[in-house]
Amino acid sequence: MSETIPSARPEGLRERKRRETRQRIAETALRLFLADGYERTTLDAIAAEASISRRTFFSYFKSKDDIILFGLAADWAQLMAELLKTPTDALPLDAVRDVMMKRIARYTTEQMTAIDNLMMSSESLLARKQTFYVEQEQELFNTLCEIWRQPERRTALRMVAVVSIGAQRIALQEWREQAGSIKPVADFFRMLSAV
Repeated sequence: MSETIPSARPEGLRERKRRETRQRIAETALRLFLADGYERTTLDAIAAEASISRRTFFSYFKSKDDIILFGLAADWAQLMAELLKTPTDALPLDAVRDVMMKRIARYTTEQMTAIDNLMMSSESLLARKQTFYVEQEQELFNTLCEIWRQPERRTALRMVAVVSIGAQRIALQEWREQAGSIKPVADFFRMLSAV
């Protein structure tokens, strides 16, 4: 007997417009941050470029930091969606590594450098980035528990989440601190995962 999964409610016009506006604001802001710098980009400039009022901006985001974190969270959500496609006979750590490697490899060194410089340009972003790592670890654990549902595996799955986020952090730090010719961040992640 097969179990039917209820279909998700279709997105209405209002929700679609709200999602599209939020995305437009985020893309506009990121473009301005990369061109003009995080600190020099004003909320007024973002609003003007996104064709919204400053007041409307606050209906979508509380601050400039929230825009950056929105982009990171959206990317992370896509990674978790990819991970959910993992067959249950795969090893959890291998599955996470493969999905992370695939995701990281999509970015050029120039894109990673620009985003990293952006994150490093603001003390508030740096502080919030640490909180974001904790949230990523919890979301990764929850996703792993959706794939491998056996309660006796929960401790091991938590360890996979901790190790995976730790490896991600170390790979990014090692990549940031490299000297000489710049290697892609995926190379550092691959090196760590081979240990």
